[in-house]
Amino acid sequence: MLELRTFSHVLNSTKIKRLVTDYGLSAALWRKARFYSHTIGPSEPQDTLNSRSDNIIDELKQRGLVCHVSQPENVLWTRLNGDERIKLYCGVDPTAQSLHLGNLVPLMVLLHFYVKGHDIVTVIGGATGKVGDPSGRKCERDLMKNDVRQSNVKSISQQLRRFFQHGLEYYNNRHNVTEFSSPGKYTPRNNFDWWKDIKMLDFLADFGRHIRVQSMLARDSVSSRLQTQNSLGFNEFTYQILQAYDFYYLYKEENVRVQVGGNDQWGNITAGIDLINRLQPTQKNSLPFGVTVPLLTTATGEKFGKSAGNAVFIDPSVNTAYDVYQFFFNTLDADVLKFLNIFTFLDPNVITSVVESHNKSPNLRYGQTVLAKEVTDMLYGVGSGSDSETLSNVIFGRYDVTLSATKLIELCKKAKILQSADRKDSLVKLICKLADCSVSEARRKLSQGSVYLHSSRIRIKEDVSNWAPYLIDDQVLILRIGKQKCFIIKMR
Repeated sequence: MLELRTFSHVLNSTKIKRLVTDYGLSAALWRKARFYSHTIGPSEPQDTLNSRSDNIIDELKQRGLVCHVSQPENVLWTRLNGDERIKLYCGVDPTAQSLHLGNLVPLMVLLHFYVKGHDIVTVIGGATGKVGDPSGRKCERDLMKNDVRQSNVKSISQQLRRFFQHGLEYYNNRHNVTEFSSPGKYTPRNNFDWWKDIKMLDFLADFGRHIRVQSMLARDSVSSRLQTQNSLGFNEFTYQILQAYDFYYLYKEENVRVQVGGNDQWGNITAGIDLINRLQPTQKNSLPFGVTVPLLTTATGEKFGKSAGNAVFIDPSVNTAYDVYQFFFNTLDADVLKFLNIFTFLDPNVITSVVESHNKSPNLRYGQTVLAKEVTDMLYGVGSGSDSETLSNVIFGRYDVTLSATKLIELCKKAKILQSADRKDSLVKLICKLADCSVSEARRKLSQGSVYLHSSRIRIKEDVSNWAPYLIDDQVLILRIGKQKCFIIKMR
């Protein structure tokens, strides 16, 4: 067994200054914050870990990231506290081009384990996506074409790799880790790889006798649909068998011991545990476990997801870093604490301080600013949060922000909000084009004093054709119409 050494990291003065500058927190509080130890050594699989994974389940519960752990939970605790390296997996079906924020909650659990040295596997349902998971659904999904599904598989594979890559960088940055970080191993899989070679008659002969219809009928995903007029197709009814076999396959072939999923996946997860226990009697040190996370909702009870119509997707081609920043900046006050715990690696002591500071002056949206920067950094790379904050402040005029035209153009291109116009265009023509209004409406906006130019918000009441006094570096025009609309325009 390879010898492992540990190194306890402390914040240096540079790090403290950066954190104080970013969030206005006292250096004393950051010194008191609990930071993790990190393993130094080879990155290949080890049998044991150091104490940085102690009580990880307890920490995840405190953050609101864990709802249920299958029994005997104390055995899993013992194995984790005994420094054993655990391998976990989470599955996602390619039902859309991109993952959304609701999908990230179970992936955050995997990320917590991953950065602390445990091995993780993600399984994209190239096979199960053909069947359709009935969990949490009132009706059957629309049939998806194979080429669309395969395109989704490719896109989501890239998103998962990017999520864990950026997540590790974010964790290291927030915990002052450089070369001393020793995460676990990340393995992406597609369950079509093993299902494509399985024949139905062979599967029924080998596994059918170990699957009980009574148990299948009792699961919530099935029983709830059978009580409605929408009924349930045989394809959806058998979905839990497919997911159960996935767990069995990964348990047997790849040494996976824990499956993580949403609360609505509990029945499918326990089906896998039952199948493993029937097919392969296990010892105490190799028991399979299931961990579920809460479904993501706001304080008002609103769900996050495609079916709810409010999904925020993490693919940069769909939603930019700026889009995600703005979404979290608009978080309700009542959700700030919850989302800081779920979506960031900030120490609980720091989160408490952020919320306390926020509650003193909620109108300043301090908590939302911290939340938006943290999540954006985690999803899009360290630094993207600060860039998005800067752009947001320019657009909404919260602070006197001075940027060069080059930097402003760069930020706007990333956010996909850069407009262009000809210097020969008059202000009235520009308003008509950007605000999609008539000439008379544009002139009325001017006369009412609701049009502003430049970052210094110069109110304009008459038409303008000479842009020179209002341009940044003779290139960029900032045009505001009313309180809500702001356009950043590169003048040709």
